[in-house]
Amino acid sequence: MNTILIGIIVANVLFSYKGFNDYAFFRKYEFHVGSIRAGEQIRMLSSGFLHADIMHLAFNMLTLFFFAPTVIAYLGGLSFLLVYIGSLIFGSLLTMLFHKNDYSYRAVGASGAVTGVLYSAILLEPNSTIGLYFVIDIPAYLFGILYLLYSIYGMKAKNDNIGHTAHFGGAVGGYVITLIKDPSLMVDHSLMTILLAIPILILFGMAKAGKL
Repeated sequence: MNTILIGIIVANVLFSYKGFNDYAFFRKYEFHVGSIRAGEQIRMLSSGFLHADIMHLAFNMLTLFFFAPTVIAYLGGLSFLLVYIGSLIFGSLLTMLFHKNDYSYRAVGASGAVTGVLYSAILLEPNSTIGLYFVIDIPAYLFGILYLLYSIYGMKAKNDNIGHTAHFGGAVGGYVITLIKDPSLMVDHSLMTILLAIPILILFGMAKAGKL
């Protein structure tokens, strides 16, 4: 296993474990709009290494473990790290954009970064399949499109505690950074590149129209 991937997983486990056992530490480094707007921008990065519980941590790290090797194989370890951190930041920035006036909004988790890696892997191997709930195999590109459309629905409905905005921002980050690192994908996988961009255009179109 790549040492950068191991380092990221270890960092998430150690930082999250500290947060599980130290409430003050958890509160100090979680994503909190009011604190970030007061100048604590470090929370936009640190919150991505905290998790709500063991299951939350395990799910994110398992997803990362499965999809990171594809990104590393195609782009290399340093570019994988760029995708991971860049997607985490994209997720935090989009969350701030949509929740900037909700000073009490809080969130934790590597979901934005992990989703960015997932979408990078989908873009690199769009014809691969993903085992939905480890049972149903569906094309990776179809999963990507449906996942982003579901995220838009979740952002609009606001009827659960899932950080849909961070997921979407992470996906955008993974998509954009991967295309910058390997522009040939726009030719080699042109149709899939366009299809995966459709939910992104829908989101920003709805935001501009005030429908989110």
